[in-house]
Amino acid sequence: MTTTRTPTGETPFQLPYGSEALIPAEVGLTSYCVENYDRSKNDEALRLQLDLVDKVRAAVAQRLVRYQDLMAKHYNSKVRHRDFQVGDLVLRKVLGATKDVFQGKLGPN
Repeated sequence: MTTTRTPTGETPFQLPYGSEALIPAEVGLTSYCVENYDRSKNDEALRLQLDLVDKVRAAVAQRLVRYQDLMAKHYNSKVRHRDFQVGDLVLRKVLGATKDVFQGKLGPN
């Protein structure tokens, strides 16, 4: 089994292919998936999952938008809002005025 991702809640393999991946290391081990494998049931389950893959993708899209909104809200909560008026003095960082760019990082400051 592969790990689900936090933003989507699904495994990366499940979104494009519609089924969960089984890694080669698990095939040799005795696990529930390997022990209860039945080809006819597996084919039927794959067909059902492929029918539902569009619904899963739509749910993932909604979860992803919600996750991005939460991340933006968290980021924006850390930013201090400042209003500037015409004539306010601000500290401006001047880049490249004190160092010769052709001398590289070992040149004098």
